[in-house]
Amino acid sequence: MMRRPRTTTAKEVQYKDLDSDLSFTQTMSEEESEEWMPSKSRSKAPRKPVVTKAKSKEPKVPKVSKEPKPKVPRKPPVKRKLDTPKTSQPREGTGLLQTKRTRTDTEKSNTTVQYQNEQTTADGLKGEKSDEPRPAKMKQERLSFAVSEAHQENRFVEEGPSSLDYSVKKEQQEDFTFEDPCVLKQVISGQQLPGILRSPLAKSLRNQLNMNWDLIEVLSTLTSVERWVCVNIVTLLQEENTVPFMVRYRKDMINHMDADAVRDVQLVYEDLCALAKKIQSMIQTLKKDGNLTAELEQNLRNCRSADELDHLYTPYKKGSKLTKARRAKALGLEEAASTLLESPHMLNLHKWVQPGTEGLSTVGEVATGVEHILADMMAKDPDTLTYVKDLCEKSHITIQSTVSKTALKDKEPNHSKPGLQQNKKQDMDKFSLYFDFTCSIQRIQPHQTLAINRGESLKILSVKMNIPDRVKTDFTTWCINNRWRSKTFASEEIRVIIKNAVEDSYKRLILPFLTRCYRTKLTTSAEKESIAMFVRNLRQRLLAGPVRGCVLMGVDPGFKHGCKVAILSPTSQILHTDVFYLHNSGKNQEAEKLRHLLIKYGCTKIVIGNGTACRETESFFTDLISRHYFHPLDVSYCITNEAGASIYSVSPEAVKEMPDLDPNLRSAVSIGRRVQDPMAELVKIDPKHIGIGTYQHDVSAGALKAALDGVVQECVSFVGVDINICSETLMRHVAGLNAGRARNITEWREQNGPFINREQLKLVKGMGPKSFQQCAGFIRINPQTLESSLPQSRTGIPEKTSTKKGKGKSCVAVSTTVNPMDQTCIHPESYHVAQRFLSLVGATADQIGTVKLSQCVDNTVKSSSVEELARTMDTSPETLKLIIDGLTQPPGFDIRQNFRQADFKRGVVSMNDLQVGAVLTGRVDNTALFGAFVDIGVGRSGLIHKSKITLDKLPPSQRRRSLVLGPGERVEVRVLNVDQQRGRIGLDLIRVLQ
Repeated sequence: MMRRPRTTTAKEVQYKDLDSDLSFTQTMSEEESEEWMPSKSRSKAPRKPVVTKAKSKEPKVPKVSKEPKPKVPRKPPVKRKLDTPKTSQPREGTGLLQTKRTRTDTEKSNTTVQYQNEQTTADGLKGEKSDEPRPAKMKQERLSFAVSEAHQENRFVEEGPSSLDYSVKKEQQEDFTFEDPCVLKQVISGQQLPGILRSPLAKSLRNQLNMNWDLIEVLSTLTSVERWVCVNIVTLLQEENTVPFMVRYRKDMINHMDADAVRDVQLVYEDLCALAKKIQSMIQTLKKDGNLTAELEQNLRNCRSADELDHLYTPYKKGSKLTKARRAKALGLEEAASTLLESPHMLNLHKWVQPGTEGLSTVGEVATGVEHILADMMAKDPDTLTYVKDLCEKSHITIQSTVSKTALKDKEPNHSKPGLQQNKKQDMDKFSLYFDFTCSIQRIQPHQTLAINRGESLKILSVKMNIPDRVKTDFTTWCINNRWRSKTFASEEIRVIIKNAVEDSYKRLILPFLTRCYRTKLTTSAEKESIAMFVRNLRQRLLAGPVRGCVLMGVDPGFKHGCKVAILSPTSQILHTDVFYLHNSGKNQEAEKLRHLLIKYGCTKIVIGNGTACRETESFFTDLISRHYFHPLDVSYCITNEAGASIYSVSPEAVKEMPDLDPNLRSAVSIGRRVQDPMAELVKIDPKHIGIGTYQHDVSAGALKAALDGVVQECVSFVGVDINICSETLMRHVAGLNAGRARNITEWREQNGPFINREQLKLVKGMGPKSFQQCAGFIRINPQTLESSLPQSRTGIPEKTSTKKGKGKSCVAVSTTVNPMDQTCIHPESYHVAQRFLSLVGATADQIGTVKLSQCVDNTVKSSSVEELARTMDTSPETLKLIIDGLTQPPGFDIRQNFRQADFKRGVVSMNDLQVGAVLTGRVDNTALFGAFVDIGVGRSGLIHKSKITLDKLPPSQRRRSLVLGPGERVEVRVLNVDQQRGRIGLDLIRVLQ
């Protein structure tokens, strides 16, 4: 009985505080508030009179009022939270952990940071009535989070006036404290959590985008990802978390998704936000031009794809011709069309005839204008479009390509320009497979779609979609008898007008719209698969195992300008560079110089680029090796892909790194380093120049660049970088860093010496709490490197603190003691958990990576499961598994050691030696949408067609995709055919070598 007064008081207090401190808090109208109310079925009947009474006390306030009545959540839960001990569970019904967001790098004000998420929390609860009870079921189905006691105070946004006052009065400083990784638990039934359906994020996104659809729901549908996972991914993205950070340190929140899957969700989310922004811009343009109607605005806000939006907006684009429907409306025939549908017996077309007026001079012209208006209405009606799409889904739709008339005309003899005609003939020969090509849209392959698109853009092919006539027949019947049937009796003349309008709408408007939709869908799917192929190839290339611990010679082969040679030390330092002319008359003298050079530096590995003169250079070294010319050295060689080396050799980065070297010699250095440390060298080159994938110029350049940059960041971050020796170019690809921060880190290292621990990164200019959080786990402090980098006077590091001072910032205390955990993949936010785990197993941090610690950890895990230990440690199983890996991995552990290195060989065979049926081993050089190219050591790569790559030939771990082979995979193949004239080798996959 006393609950009502408490609620009213709480609402008044919170309103005053929000009005004074949170000026950006938005209020909602009665209609908006009712929209987010819990369903009436969940409310108890006795509460209805009370709700009515509450509304009578708070009259509706116009939106223009400067002092609207507050619509705020009820206060009692906040008071109970402040009075009771701290809990790790979020507010009921929100479905999300309301965490405190710390200061980001781009924020200039520190006072608003502490309550940055208060607006989202308040907006998400505005729709709740103060006196309406919460369903008991919500307590069982809401999300719960396990929180460490050490950081529990900073986990949740404090609500109420006390927390706001505290936020304002708190000292302005950079907060480098971390929030514990939240543990997301699902209900036992595994069903979708209703708390997420009403999450503040979903509501705020809908209010922000101002669309008629729920972004989270659409995102979940398009990506086939569970809704609660989409909510968490969007939350993490809005908090400026990087994909590598989410994949490694927030596995529980993203349901253990891999980086590619998270990037797909991110891409769709960004596309939907861009679509909503574009729609808002179009609405403003239409409103400014006076073309916006209420119906058109609702149709625009219902659009969920770019095709639907273009279909609606194209007639209103500036510069476009006035459509037939708009011309008819301009003549005033819209009223006649409405009358035809509502009351056809009252329509008299003769009344609209105006002799002398174009379009209204006869009854026939009036009827035609009415048909155009009806056709336009049908083509934009959502129910009509949905029905015709359903008909198409049940039909056999094909795509057909033929030779275009332009290509046939160009094929005719033209003696005035023979060279140009020869080039066009060569282009036409490339598309000979598609001169008479027909395929179902369900079975067409991605590479076929891209090839057809390229042929069409070159005006060699003509493409069309074939939709069966049955679709038109069924659609016309349904429209006349159901959707667009007159509500009252209609004469024969009226029925003819409706039939003509349906047929005109289908032929002139709906059919082109369906064609565009299917072409766009096929192209989007093909581009997505092509980009995925690029990503897989680049990842395989970047994660190739490094060849360390030996002196290596890189060779950039050539004829006229000689073979450029560079001798590299085990640490990739340049020892010697020279040019050898191995294919001239004096090759014996050059061989003697080579022998002296290899023996002088003890070089036993030779890396040859696969460019011009590669085959001849390989034969030259093979002959010398077979005669034991380099005795006592056991010399071997390998062929590596030199794509992009020449571009890199003249780049500003190469000039800065090797200012005194000739560009040709720089390419030899790059070729050698690609085998010594592939990732460190390949990140210096634009990924699209590395020579991976196919149809590079037929996909979206922006999407391809974003995907390749993302996989580079993923690989560099997961491998980790030694902050004291890595290059600035490699460092900028670490998650959370960019070119500016990488440059600042390099300058700090040059001025202050090597980094002692990860905490010293906080002293670097531009390194804020968010940047440090994102990059800290991927940066390593190698003890061996640290000892060699420190001067003798600094070998004994005193335990003191450094401070970072800046304008408007207080000092940040940073320890200068060595932390053994800084050499592991354990994130600093989990150091306290790792320390407790070490105490549990009876070990210390100095034993990290030792056999003794591994045995202790194994014994502890065997006696108690990881889940039980995680509950004991007050953390998630995913975090504990990561901690165990970091503690037990040996010093200097590199995930690339499990990947294959380059193959060094001593002999060579030629294409003439191949026989059909021969079984060979090789390495995948590149993969395309139609198969995989394999280097079998004959100077030409053979092709394994995708039809030969079946699941039974693949290891169980690689049976996830239809084409899973990537660069670097060692395979056993059988020769199917050899075409000497065309230089083609057909191969059959036998098995993948482990």
